[in-house]
Amino acid sequence: MSKTVEFYFDLGSPATYLAYTQLPKICEQTDSQLLYIPILLGGVFKATGNASPATVPAKGHYMFQDLDRFAKRYGVPLKFNPHFPINTLMLMRAVTAMQLRHPERFLAFIDCLFKALWVDGRSLDEPATVGAVLTQNNFDPNEVLALTADEEVKAALKTNTEKAVQRGVFGAPSMFVNNQLFFGQDRLDFVLEALS
Repeated sequence: MSKTVEFYFDLGSPATYLAYTQLPKICEQTDSQLLYIPILLGGVFKATGNASPATVPAKGHYMFQDLDRFAKRYGVPLKFNPHFPINTLMLMRAVTAMQLRHPERFLAFIDCLFKALWVDGRSLDEPATVGAVLTQNNFDPNEVLALTADEEVKAALKTNTEKAVQRGVFGAPSMFVNNQLFFGQDRLDFVLEALS
């Protein structure tokens, strides 16, 4: 039976972006399956009483220095987004919609949005910017926007988020291997160990 990593993610987290760049390689290396589970980080924070490390100025400053170190180690681009923190409700509904309605384009969709946020530093709080990014990447922004209003899509994101909290998720990225929780992109060595 194939091993699985359940990857609970929200686009608005730079640490999640870094985990996203590394998990496919880890899964390929260990012949494991990567399951992407979109959640709303704001909903997780509200339910658990947690908050972004960026809300503590000294911790936030350190966090971005540390993430930069990891990006260099991984050999991936990372740029601090000047618009951080981003309200990701609409984005994560769009991600959920693509996973449900267009699974064949799901990875290309999240890839272009992660890149827009954490490589290009785009303001994905602004619908016009989101529309431009989607158009540049051959997605129809009107179709995507319409999907974010779909009741089934809204319910799916809400359910994912609630189930994540029930499983003990308090932030992103969170990964499960055999029901064991690993939190943070700096715990990928433990994910690899659990899969090996």
